[in-house]
Amino acid sequence: MTKTVLILGASGKIGTHSARAFEAAGWTVRRFDRKTDDMTQAAMGCDVIVNGMNPPKYHNWAEIIPQITRDVIAAARASGATVVIPGNVYVYGDTAGEWSETTPHRPCSRKGRIRDEMERAYRDSGVQTIILRAGNFLDPESGDDVMTAMVLARLDKGRMMYPGPGDVVTPWCYLPDWARAAVALAEMRDALGRFEDVPFPGHALSLDEVRAWLSAAMGRPIRRTSFPWWALRLAAPVWELGRELTEMRYLCDTPHTLAPKRLEALLPGFRPTPLDTVLRGYLPEAAASAAAPVRA
Repeated sequence: MTKTVLILGASGKIGTHSARAFEAAGWTVRRFDRKTDDMTQAAMGCDVIVNGMNPPKYHNWAEIIPQITRDVIAAARASGATVVIPGNVYVYGDTAGEWSETTPHRPCSRKGRIRDEMERAYRDSGVQTIILRAGNFLDPESGDDVMTAMVLARLDKGRMMYPGPGDVVTPWCYLPDWARAAVALAEMRDALGRFEDVPFPGHALSLDEVRAWLSAAMGRPIRRTSFPWWALRLAAPVWELGRELTEMRYLCDTPHTLAPKRLEALLPGFRPTPLDTVLRGYLPEAAASAAAPVRA
């Protein structure tokens, strides 16, 4: 029987990697076009919906995310499809530690509260929902993930920008790995509950570790500079993205990881891409071809 998945936000990072992973696993992939398609009609005959839709640059989350949520729930109800969502860590607040599916939701930001409300809407809907929850995305090919656009924006000049303390460990998620795990969970959906919260631990890293790897791989020291939060604060009254990024600064200062136990229990054979391979994707082309393996 042909397995069919509807990808929402097909041109974005989640959508792009999800489509590749599902196609590689033999699924029929439908890519939703929000300009021309009706979501409910597009979902008919689909087994799974991957919700990769998200307002770009945090734009107007308070209105757009609830509308997307209502539309996806309606489409899933009509089609009987399971929904897969890329969850984030905003719902946990700023208490340091290892966060898991049992960690209480205590959002300390406006966006955290919006995401918490979104998750509750899926939980209460009765639609089978899998939240595959991750930290910052790693996607070297996109050019607009946090690592590329913020941390390594000046790497060509031998500098690395630190948005928080260098020794703070946080979770980083290589998107091709997330997509592979999403496929595996979708394929076992009949054995899962109506609402599944699955932390994706990814790679737990500090910025100091990243800088040490880059310095070794490039054969020269990478200088540390501070991210200009002061400039974002000054621009916040008139610049939406600056305002929204500043609100989430606490995550850079809060040591946290995502617990691996639930994912390991569901997908015992799953292995993430080695960190050396992931970080190599961020090197300038000449350095990448010359670099020797540094860390598995």
